[in-house]
Amino acid sequence: MTEMNDVIQLTLPAKPEFVSIARLTSSGAASRLGFSFDAIEDIKVAVSEACTNAVNHGYKENEVGQIRMVMDCDVQAITITVMHDGESFNADEALKKLHPIDTTLHLEEVNEGGLGLFLIDTLMDRVSISTESGVAVRMTKFLTRDGVEQIADKVSTTD
Repeated sequence: MTEMNDVIQLTLPAKPEFVSIARLTSSGAASRLGFSFDAIEDIKVAVSEACTNAVNHGYKENEVGQIRMVMDCDVQAITITVMHDGESFNADEALKKLHPIDTTLHLEEVNEGGLGLFLIDTLMDRVSISTESGVAVRMTKFLTRDGVEQIADKVSTTD
């Protein structure tokens, strides 16, 4: 008999004050699966960045929208997908710009665009972005390093 994955689904208003609920939910699920404190912190930051991107870039000013989060929990990993039906973007172009902050620049010169995606890619083991209908950011964190070694650490896109 195969073991079924536990799936947690959450729908939130696309408003900044609800991002913390997504963070808490992902933290609780990751803790239940046995992730380390550091891994849970990574997951919380990645979820926060994905949700914040949805809030800030997904919907036009005064447009009502929702963020959907699906957490697929199994014995090897947690896969979290953050989705919205709002504005899409050219994921390939955004991914070309991924890089850490240039520490030689003054703070006023730092361009924050794409930093959230960079953080998500850095903190999670596998990331894919779909911009086919709205945006869906799918992030996986493996419970052990065994799962990480089986994949390439690159963000992928699906259109």
